[in-house]
Amino acid sequence: MRIFDPHIHMTSRTTDDYERMAAAGVRAVVEPSFWLGQPRTSAASFTDYFDSLIGWEPFRAGQFGVRHFATVALNPKEANDARCRPVLDLLPRYLNKDAVVAVGEIGYDSMTPEEDEAFAAQLALAVAHDLPALVHTPHRDKARGCERTLAVVGESGIDPGRVVVDHLNEVTVKLVRDSGCWLGFSIYPDTKMTPSRMVELLREYGTERMLVNSAADWGRSDPLLTRATGEAMLRAGFSDDDVDQVLWRNPVEFYGQSGRLDLSDLDVTAAVDPQTGNSILRGGS
Repeated sequence: MRIFDPHIHMTSRTTDDYERMAAAGVRAVVEPSFWLGQPRTSAASFTDYFDSLIGWEPFRAGQFGVRHFATVALNPKEANDARCRPVLDLLPRYLNKDAVVAVGEIGYDSMTPEEDEAFAAQLALAVAHDLPALVHTPHRDKARGCERTLAVVGESGIDPGRVVVDHLNEVTVKLVRDSGCWLGFSIYPDTKMTPSRMVELLREYGTERMLVNSAADWGRSDPLLTRATGEAMLRAGFSDDDVDQVLWRNPVEFYGQSGRLDLSDLDVTAAVDPQTGNSILRGGS
């Protein structure tokens, strides 16, 4: 089983996670920029964070044979903080980087006017840079949030086929399906979706334009729930080809629209630094 996790926050995970993911079949990931758990106090902290997403993190992933890509954005939660708004002016610098395959996460947290403005501005950046967009839907009032999200997407002029609306559930799936956008589902231990619920949605709506992710971060989450979903699909009677479409070919097709998805030479043996014995090679001095 080959797996491409299209939404996972590896900055929050350990090298042990990379090792377990590689053993489970994860060969590629996309890491969206997101809220780190406490307020950032200036745009400069985003600069350091974005630099890590396109520099250190791909190197760290590569030690375990995992190809790492990123999406960058001012996330919805911090769009409400005036100290973070200058990040919008920094984004073009990063949206030109080869490792950046979309604008994201953008969208709504509390559906404020500030979030409206940041969402629209970043969809415009996606259009200007010819990139797909990864959209976060709010944890509260999700149906209204999805309706508002799709209205803004429609107003932006971006092709819906270049937008994935993420963190969906049974309440929002048909709304987004009918819009022409891609559908993202986060599989979580306690919240969002479970493998069994995901299987039922795949039975009802099919496998096209469906992206399954772990969205694993610093909270209670599990980077192997993509694999668990694939196994649940097989037990439910889906074919190996169905699983491959959902867990590999769909994310490749969606992010491939960036023109930057280099998946060559993925079977790289994890390296061990012969001097330190550490599973991460030490660069520089």
